Amino acid sequence: MFCTSYRRSAGRRSGLAVVFVLVALAAAPAFGQIDLTGVWRPQLHEDQPERIPGPELGDYAGLPINDEARHWADAWDASRVTLQEHQCQVHVAPYIFRGPLVLRVWEERDAESQKLIAIHQYIQNYEQYRTIWMDGRPHPPDYARHTWMGFSTGKFEGNMLTVNTTHIKQGWVRRNGLPESDRATMVEHFIRYGTYLTHVSIMTDPVYLTEPLIKSQDFALDTNFQGNWLYPCDYVEEITGRAADAVPNHLPGENPFIYEWADKHEVPHIAARGGAETMLPEFRVKMNATK
Repeated sequence: MFCTSYRRSAGRRSGLAVVFVLVALAAAPAFGQIDLTGVWRPQLHEDQPERIPGPELGDYAGLPINDEARHWADAWDASRVTLQEHQCQVHVAPYIFRGPLVLRVWEERDAESQKLIAIHQYIQNYEQYRTIWMDGRPHPPDYARHTWMGFSTGKFEGNMLTVNTTHIKQGWVRRNGLPESDRATMVEHFIRYGTYLTHVSIMTDPVYLTEPLIKSQDFALDTNFQGNWLYPCDYVEEITGRAADAVPNHLPGENPFIYEWADKHEVPHIAARGGAETMLPEFRVKMNATK
């Protein structure tokens, strides 16, 4: 029931990720650097309900969240996104690759030595520019400015690009109120197989997660993309007559939608509330005991 790509055992997925990485390294020539340049379009069959229509309220299953994350999500009201300061709010780097984006990748090289300085990404969704520094520069101090895409450095490991990202703004683990803190960090692996690209992200958040959250997405090379590269978003007054300082929310214990998803799909409430144990196959025993 909960065996989607992001709802498996974190330990088991970490093990699989290690095997995946080792296979990728073994398949490549030593010191090889893959070419990631081009236009990449996501293959949205994986976790499609999560990535396109979006998650339902109260669906926290299969995520290694803690009580603080649940409290935040329980207080969240979907009408919050109607506030002007949230209408065009960008998805942060650990989340944005899950959406219906188009990704353009190009390189920046020194004009004389041709040494690779950076790999640049343009993400059509929210018109985000991202730089992955490849010249060995250090990450800035903790107090440096946080941004939607964070600060990223990368290195090639065989036929795989590994990226470390810090300094990410507060965002979402899931678009139904589950938060990601501004202390979250992310490790990514970009692995190309011909005209396909696999993106694996491992996000660590000491504030709202009890263990790393691993996700994967696949992309296909598009050599003749004719779509729109822009993402126009204008702030408007969506709800008239609302007080200027009003922020939609639910007080503790007053959210009527917490178990709406669970009851609709006949999922035990204990499973709907999430937590690392809900990613494990063994959790079925505990779940069945509550029926």
